[in-house]
Amino acid sequence: MPDTTPAARLRALLARDQLHLMPCCFDALSARLIEQAGFPLTFMSGFAVSAARLALPDTGLITVTEMLDQGRSICQAVDIPVIGDGDTGHGNPANVRRTVEQYAAAGFAGIMIEDQVAPKRCGHTGVKAVVERSEALRRIRAAVEAREDGADLVIVARTDARSAVGLDEALWRVQAFADLGAEVLFLEAPRDEREMERFCRVVPGWAMANMLEDGLTPWLPPERLAELGYRLAAYPLSLLSSAVAAMQGALADLQAGRTPGTRVSFGELRRIVGFDDYEAFLERYAE
Repeated sequence: MPDTTPAARLRALLARDQLHLMPCCFDALSARLIEQAGFPLTFMSGFAVSAARLALPDTGLITVTEMLDQGRSICQAVDIPVIGDGDTGHGNPANVRRTVEQYAAAGFAGIMIEDQVAPKRCGHTGVKAVVERSEALRRIRAAVEAREDGADLVIVARTDARSAVGLDEALWRVQAFADLGAEVLFLEAPRDEREMERFCRVVPGWAMANMLEDGLTPWLPPERLAELGYRLAAYPLSLLSSAVAAMQGALADLQAGRTPGTRVSFGELRRIVGFDDYEAFLERYAE
């Protein structure tokens, strides 16, 4: 594949021996803000998209069509690589393959596939069940084969077995996912630093951490995550929860008859969404 593909650029980034911070987006605007802040990549969070687009919980209610529609807008708005939440792959191995193909066509650089039973749920809200090993392996094998057949995405393989079964089973699964060809391995919801260190020590691939404020996993600073051996640190709800707090504050100000105090200027908002670029483009066609 050409070096300019989203997946190739993501692999080149991950090949650097350092931790990469990855704030998660939920729409085109949040993705653009992440890019403008200087972060090298982002992740389209299923929790955040379900909340922002539907005002519904991350319990498998959002459809793959809705996720793809949101993803196209996000990928078109930025130049940095975007990893998409592919949930369970939305069915059997044929569904997984088509999901991977659709995410590649939408412009994503990577896709995450997990081993929860369907309907899935947020990994920090009480996961009770994962599919059997054989089914989990079939999902990742189908995703990897779709990649090898031309749907070039970085495959992020996630297991929720730590919550549903136990740490030993979770570690077995991530190692098996790596053996099948998954490039990024994600153990969801380890409970302490010792579990996180063990995961990074045994996993044969790029390790991803999930830093959810108030979640089940300890929130560690980037320096400590790098020491443990993580290559990616995702921040799934930092932007969404901050945006909700800001909007609630603005609504309280409006109810009190005040101009909201925490806001960007109208000029800055115009710049962020591209009014200046739009006008400059039209100026080229003025004559």
